[in-house]
Amino acid sequence: MDTPGTPASSSVALDSLRRNLRGSVYEPGDPGFAELSTPWNVAVHTSPAAVVEVSTADDVAQSVRFAAANGLPVAVQATGHGIASDHDGALLIHTRALDECTISPDGWARTGAGVTWKTVLAACSAHGLAGLSGSAPGVSVAGYTSGGGIGPMARTFGAASDKVRAFDVVTGDGLLRRVTAETEPDLFWGLRGGKSSLGIITATEFELLELPYIYAGALFFDTAQVHTLTMAWSQWCPTLPPEATTSLALMQLPPMPGVPEPLAGRFTVALRFVFTGSQDDGARWLAPMRAAGAPLIDAVQMIPSSMIGMVHSDPEDPLPATERSALLTDFSTDTVEALLHAAGPGTGSPQLAVEIRQFGGALSEEPAVASALCHRDAAFGMYTVGVAPPPELGAVANHAEGLHAAMGAWHFGGTLPNFSAGQGAAGFASSYTPEVLATLTELAASYDPDALFRLGQVPAR
Repeated sequence: MDTPGTPASSSVALDSLRRNLRGSVYEPGDPGFAELSTPWNVAVHTSPAAVVEVSTADDVAQSVRFAAANGLPVAVQATGHGIASDHDGALLIHTRALDECTISPDGWARTGAGVTWKTVLAACSAHGLAGLSGSAPGVSVAGYTSGGGIGPMARTFGAASDKVRAFDVVTGDGLLRRVTAETEPDLFWGLRGGKSSLGIITATEFELLELPYIYAGALFFDTAQVHTLTMAWSQWCPTLPPEATTSLALMQLPPMPGVPEPLAGRFTVALRFVFTGSQDDGARWLAPMRAAGAPLIDAVQMIPSSMIGMVHSDPEDPLPATERSALLTDFSTDTVEALLHAAGPGTGSPQLAVEIRQFGGALSEEPAVASALCHRDAAFGMYTVGVAPPPELGAVANHAEGLHAAMGAWHFGGTLPNFSAGQGAAGFASSYTPEVLATLTELAASYDPDALFRLGQVPAR
């Protein structure tokens, strides 16, 4: 076996790991290596030294100890949605086989690291329960929640990380720990919002909601109504109660299977709306926006809470994409004009979507147990995504950078962990205040003494 501090470079070293695992180890060229090492964003190329498809939490611990002994950085992947930087030379731990999913009728769940929100929501529906998933339920519970988890009901119920009761996590010292607010308060603080900087979560226990139905969906308006609807939305948002969470997206959907004919190949604006109260109250609050224009599609209705992914209808299949995000102080008349001047109809914007999400409500309130999730008091978030063949993605990314610069007068400062993956280590750092980042760095020094989780995370030590 290689000596400590020397990167493993042969199958001999990896054979020693294989002997201690129930799962499998794949090297470059092995069947399965490419599938397991490819992230959801296929424009991102990763070259890990090896991939470990773990079967148990002990497999994770064994893999982390092996990486420490052989000087390998560690990366983790379940669905691959959060991977947007290279993992060259890393030991990539793939957790999709950690598929435990327990739903208690008493209102809590326990899920393995490979379980997605789609699985949880489907299992919850039989009990009239729901979880605080994101707009794309195809992502893993562990990855989403460790990044804070700010989704389509955030104004009503806050962040998903606020609902966590316990984690099972393997820290950088190779120990499997059960972490609660009582047993390890510092680590519990950091795991809720600190993303994967402190360890690999193998299981998450969290509270569920008694919420069988929601009044939710999207309104789509044509190109000629983009300015009117965007301006009306900016004036409507401050009137909303915390039972309502909304976002607005400038959309350019290509003519392809799955895209409704009225939207295909044209510039539209989508108003997303989730209301957690009654249908009558939801319709009353939405009425001003329905009256502000003539929708091409009106898909807002009472739906099972398990179908919340339909509100955004984010693509599920892998794509070549470039993403960027920022937080905004407000979304006033001047903000609207600047946004549409940079990315509205007729500007030549190549972005698939430019979304503005309203925050506030319960999200702006500090949870009963503090966490590393920062910037709760931002009023709005802006998120851009462009999809194109890789040779063209550079130009799309440059446009997004220019768009965000044009909105600089309204930048709150910083971003959010689950929206900053495409912005590398600088994006990770911008997710936190200097004080929180310093504390995360101190915790990493304690729980990850060999800096195994340094890729795109806390500053090098």
